[in-house]
Amino acid sequence: MHSGDRGSETFGALLRFFRERAGMTQEALGKHVGYSKSQVAMVERGERSPKGQLVEIADDVLGAQGALTVLAEKEFGKGGLRPWTEDYLAEEKKAAALHVYQTHLIPGSIQTEAYARAVFTSNRCPTLDEEEIDKRVVARLRRQELFARKPAPTISYVLEEAVLTRPLGGAATLREQLHHVLAIGELRHVEIQVMPHSRETHAGLAGRMSLLETTDRQQLAYVEGHRGGYFVSEQPDVGDLFGKYGILRAQALSPEESATLIEKVAREL
Repeated sequence: MHSGDRGSETFGALLRFFRERAGMTQEALGKHVGYSKSQVAMVERGERSPKGQLVEIADDVLGAQGALTVLAEKEFGKGGLRPWTEDYLAEEKKAAALHVYQTHLIPGSIQTEAYARAVFTSNRCPTLDEEEIDKRVVARLRRQELFARKPAPTISYVLEEAVLTRPLGGAATLREQLHHVLAIGELRHVEIQVMPHSRETHAGLAGRMSLLETTDRQQLAYVEGHRGGYFVSEQPDVGDLFGKYGILRAQALSPEESATLIEKVAREL
């Protein structure tokens, strides 16, 4: 159980009561509210507070007649529920281990200011205003406090080779970003690997993911999509994702080979 975003055991128990009374499985409720089965289970156990439209939709489809909405407002505050991304950042900040596979851009936790600004400026639907971009850039740079934390967490990244050549912000911004990646990769508790274009077999075709180990060694996976991200915490799903990441690391270039490739790309910009 995590202290960063504790839910309510009372709300969870009531949600489970109405779900079971309605004869609905956790998986079925998850489809209604846009959650995974694991997310619904975590809310019911009081390990996570409800996010997004879960309260309103569950109250309706389970026939709770406003009971879930009233209790949620009492327990969590009206309109005060944080998005899943903030849940992930809270876990990342205190993780004992972090492993990231990224397919499209440099991971947020190792982005430079200029690169992060280019990422947020590229955002469309919705397009972000300057004030919001500034706020997000500051928050993103704070994530790098992770590297100076004591005791040092174990950190690894697997980056698709395409990430190294996509010129977000222009050539100068990308060059600076690649040099920053190299500097982070020199830290003793960090390993950065590149998945080359030339791979004929690939374990990560389903997309990007972030894997975490909490201080009590519980494993969590965070998977992102267009509608936001979600945690995976139950077996066998979380074990499968950790296994997949292990294969990705075996398929990727070694940290030393990866650094050589990153240096080459930076020189040629």
